Amino acid sequence: MVVTYAPAGGDGVTEHEVAARVSVAKALAKIMGYRFGGGYRPTLRRNGALYFVPSQTLSGDEARALGIRGADDLFGGVVPFPFVATKAIAHPLARREAFHPVGWCDAFPERVREVVLPGFAAFTRADAREAARLLLANGPVRLKRGRGIGGRGQAVIEVLDDPVFDTLDEAELRSYGLVVEPNLEELTTFSVGQVCVGELRASYCGTQKETRDNAGELVYGGSDLLVARGSFDELERIDFPPQVREAIARARAFDAAAEEFDGLFASRRNYDVLRGRDRQGRWYCGVLEQSWRIGGASGPEVAALRAFRADPGLRLVHARSTEAYDADAPVPAGATVHFRGIDSHAGPITKYSLVEPYERAP
Repeated sequence: MVVTYAPAGGDGVTEHEVAARVSVAKALAKIMGYRFGGGYRPTLRRNGALYFVPSQTLSGDEARALGIRGADDLFGGVVPFPFVATKAIAHPLARREAFHPVGWCDAFPERVREVVLPGFAAFTRADAREAARLLLANGPVRLKRGRGIGGRGQAVIEVLDDPVFDTLDEAELRSYGLVVEPNLEELTTFSVGQVCVGELRASYCGTQKETRDNAGELVYGGSDLLVARGSFDELERIDFPPQVREAIARARAFDAAAEEFDGLFASRRNYDVLRGRDRQGRWYCGVLEQSWRIGGASGPEVAALRAFRADPGLRLVHARSTEAYDADAPVPAGATVHFRGIDSHAGPITKYSLVEPYERAP
């Protein structure tokens, strides 16, 4: 049986996020030939094996309590410590004496240094200020909450005495951290990932788009992906432009390095790779963050898996998602609508996915 699961106090509890998670879980149940059991209840464990679709990456303790032992038990991932699921793992600390949570590994940021953007991780306000001081000499700096999603929880500063530092929640900082990076312009955000469900595996690369939410803020607006049946090796056989190939290579290097975290496993691996330039005109390309949980691209991911399941000769599909902050937004024929209506937090919104065959095996 496939069930959704949302940890108490976790993110992802708005109506449109819940609806999207349920839609993905139902599609996964069809792919695997399982029943959909709704939200997780402890009594369900007495009725047979469960496959979980959590709202966020789980800690090892959470996973063990649910009976999750490996990547075949969930759509998402499990990490040894909560901060490992955040943006903060990609960067070093700004100073030797900086605070860091239990389990912090100085070696990991060094291993991925060549495939991420320049920047620092900070787990206190004081350390965040120090990180910003080191970067501000070269231009504006972007502050990003360690577990912020969809472009939210970010601020751009140009001076060290910016009042945004006083608004940072110390408890949140100490657990999940803050990322401090140069603010880049002329941006392209690539999505690179892989999903494994049963014997099905699919890998993809594509781009993200931004949109304005109902408050006028720029937020995630959807993904446009080319999805290959099989591993990252199959994806790299596609004749992508050089910038796309670079994004795939950097995501693969980050993914391989993450395997060294003892206790980490995931059936859904997604990496945002940003290309942009700083105020001095220098171009950068690097992994922004990892996502080992259901995300904005999960609708297209699962739609691609269903297409591969239905047609064994299908090699590539074009899959895309849209998040439009309009309850009456037009939806293409054949699309799967995950949510259309008024969300009490986000306001009017329409979310859908569409998948189309792209190439069959010769």
